Amino acid sequence: MEKPKAVLFDAYGTLFDVYSVALLAEQLFPGQGQRLSQLWRDKQIEYTRLVTTSNHGAHYQPFWQLTRAALTFAIKTIAAQPDSTGAEGQFDAQIGRLMNQYRHLSAFPENREVLKALKSRGVVTGILSNGDPDMLAVAVKSAGLGDLLDHVISVDTVRKYKTHPDAYALGPQTLGLEAKHIAFVSSNGWDALAATWYGFRTLWVNRYQLPFEELGTPPTRTGTSLRDVLSFF
Repeated sequence: MEKPKAVLFDAYGTLFDVYSVALLAEQLFPGQGQRLSQLWRDKQIEYTRLVTTSNHGAHYQPFWQLTRAALTFAIKTIAAQPDSTGAEGQFDAQIGRLMNQYRHLSAFPENREVLKALKSRGVVTGILSNGDPDMLAVAVKSAGLGDLLDHVISVDTVRKYKTHPDAYALGPQTLGLEAKHIAFVSSNGWDALAATWYGFRTLWVNRYQLPFEELGTPPTRTGTSLRDVLSFF
């Protein structure tokens, strides 16, 4: 099979560890850090789908705002605070600290090694993410990856989140390549599935040894770290 001409990476969960906030969450909410980080992530993704599919996207909000809303919901849930106004005001300091931590998520250790290997092969590299441009710029700079990425693509330009086809279409449009010539890498099973449906060649990075989505379409490849993208070449 012909080698891909470009590789696009999902950002949150794939290049940047969304659960690295759990340590701070545990300090702020003892005994609840892991649960909070998981609920936060689940609600964040739920909100992206909700605003994309409802009323033709009329309720779109940037990813940063959805991330804060999801965190507020998660804190109310674990703190048993049904009064939204009271809870949000009560936990403003914790929300601020956790959101700042999210802006500087830990990067997975193999990122730079893999991106360097791709660049040495002359492969175009980039990010295709739900994150809004400011979030992505800070995350990329914080991880020191800017010199190894040719493109940082945010769905904010189309105001539709993955898994909407218009979000994935930003890849071919930006790179000037057909989807079949692009490898898309994600640690999120739902993202790898939808990208496969769209027409990308896909790598699902199964970091947590989970079963793949039960909808009948496997990714092109499955691995356990970003290093497995090199198998395309």
